Amino acid sequence: MANPFDITRQDSTNYAVQQNRVLRNTYMLLGLSMVPTVLGALIGVQMGFSFFAGSPFISFLLFLGIAFGFMWGIEKNKDSGLGVALLLGFTFFMGLMLSRILQVALGFSNGASMIALAAGGTGAIFLTLSAIAASSKRDFTGIGKFLFAGVILILLAAVANIFFQIPALSLAISAAAVGIFSAYILYDISRIVQGGETNYVSATLAVYLDIYNVFVSLLNLIMAFTGERD
Repeated sequence: MANPFDITRQDSTNYAVQQNRVLRNTYMLLGLSMVPTVLGALIGVQMGFSFFAGSPFISFLLFLGIAFGFMWGIEKNKDSGLGVALLLGFTFFMGLMLSRILQVALGFSNGASMIALAAGGTGAIFLTLSAIAASSKRDFTGIGKFLFAGVILILLAAVANIFFQIPALSLAISAAAVGIFSAYILYDISRIVQGGETNYVSATLAVYLDIYNVFVSLLNLIMAFTGERD
């Protein structure tokens, strides 16, 4: 007769192996997803791409429609190679969208250094918080509802600022976004470690959006406080 303690120990070991595999695959796909992002951003900068050249509000709604369409397709096909392909297509699209803020940054005399600072800061935030989430015994998944409410407030404020164009509100939105999406890194990595997320494609999408939003918001703040005109 099998020893129940041995069975429990084996199940625990298998569970840990599975979660480590999901986390490892997530990091690998996350690294791969940065390639089309950078490619899209470079192409967008070279072409002078601007998605919001027309009506900002209509463009914003169109962007949300395309983004949510991609995310719906990724989630629906997350267990197949099509899900990975859609994810990489989505990150290319997000790279194109990123090109506009990069063009604005490069309009400053210290634009390249500001972009590098934002990228370095984002990398430091991700490495620190993901290491905490992966190594800590604490479960951070309980903050999910609070963070989701914060994202809704940020979206509503962003829509309002399309019409009001208040610089101080824009800075407040960026500062709040850095805090909330940094916390989302803790939440999303913790979900993998705690077994709440078992699909690495879905996990990669979530963490990618965290990093993307931290970078954009951080760059907005850096430009506002350290941007130098010729």
